[in-house]
Amino acid sequence: QVQLVESGGGLVQAGDSLRLSCAATGRTFSNYAMGWFRQAPGKLREFVAAISRYVTITDYADSVKGRFTISRDNAKNTVYLQMNSLKPEDTAVYYCAAGTSPTRAVRSYDYLGQGTQVTVSS
Repeated sequence: QVQLVESGGGLVQAGDSLRLSCAATGRTFSNYAMGWFRQAPGKLREFVAAISRYVTITDYADSVKGRFTISRDNAKNTVYLQMNSLKPEDTAVYYCAAGTSPTRAVRSYDYLGQGTQVTVSS
């Protein structure tokens, strides 16, 4: 089992930055690819970013490319999502996920955190 706990969400203004963290406990963190997903009210959960086990592969949704950066620190068992130039449409609950490969499909991940709220005001 892997437990994932997200933190770093909050209320910010458009144009601001936030860094989300996801701390993993349980099995060996470096064995897992990690992903970030988000879900806005009334919408389906959507892919944001993913990173492979040893940072050789990163992938981003078109809507966040150039503004968000995913990274990980295997020594700290943590994955990060640096979010810059935030927009009101980025408002959502953000979830991290752990799985065998850095895919865009949340169903392919084995573990999902509880989420952290990000609200961007205009």
